[in-house]
Amino acid sequence: MTDPNNTIAFQGSPGAYSDLACRQAYPDMTTLPCRSFEDTFDVVASNKAALAMIPIENTVAGRVADIHHLLPDSDLYIIAEHFQRVNHHLLAVPGADLSGLTHVHSHIHALNQCRKMIRELGLEPVEHVDTAGAAADIAKAGDQAQAAIASELAAETYDLQSLKANIEDADHNTTRFVVMAAEAQDPGPERGDLITSFLFRVKNVPAALYKSLGGFATNGVNLTKLESYVDGGFVAAQFYADAEGHPEQKALKQALEELAFITHEIKILGTYPAHPFRAEHNGGD
Repeated sequence: MTDPNNTIAFQGSPGAYSDLACRQAYPDMTTLPCRSFEDTFDVVASNKAALAMIPIENTVAGRVADIHHLLPDSDLYIIAEHFQRVNHHLLAVPGADLSGLTHVHSHIHALNQCRKMIRELGLEPVEHVDTAGAAADIAKAGDQAQAAIASELAAETYDLQSLKANIEDADHNTTRFVVMAAEAQDPGPERGDLITSFLFRVKNVPAALYKSLGGFATNGVNLTKLESYVDGGFVAAQFYADAEGHPEQKALKQALEELAFITHEIKILGTYPAHPFRAEHNGGD
């Protein structure tokens, strides 16, 4: 039995990139694979795991489908973020070689991210639910003509060999994750490198978004992310936003107060330290 207080959950099979992110960000914790994002949220809400590692967006594939719809009802809070560089490997069973491959298996995003290599080797792509699941399937089949695109951790997990490393087309392929917990962890307004994630809903009327963003502009608050999606009746637009700062710091506090006059509701998902990746890729600003 693993200690729930020292367990971090993720969606996917063992060896998935989310599993790798968990191990890199929290090397002392035990990882717990879950079938769906809903299951991942549930194990934290039911105290079977302390944390959940949830992918939000990728620099190549864009936002992760459904996550923004699931976050409002998860009853969890964002306590940290993690940026994970995605290094794809071409995996095969022991004894296989590049010249004998005919098919490559993986998640649709991974296949799309490695188009050049797939075309160069003349392989037939085969879609799977996730990258690690594809690795598990070819390991079980034992066919030397079948390959998978997955992580180095997947190779170790399923006793596969890596025929080629770093096969992704883009060298900036990075996934942003948020770490979620059942209780909010307020780092306090004294720190300067904070991100606040929140949701807000506006009426479906002209200039609603323009008016909503005015308070952030006049108070000098930088929004690092703004994502929209509509409700079930297409009546109101809902937005997910990341802003620099703490809700109790003057600038963000005033911006949120102005936003409250215009929107139906504001839900704070969490305030947490900005990951060093942000400073590294913003020239240290």
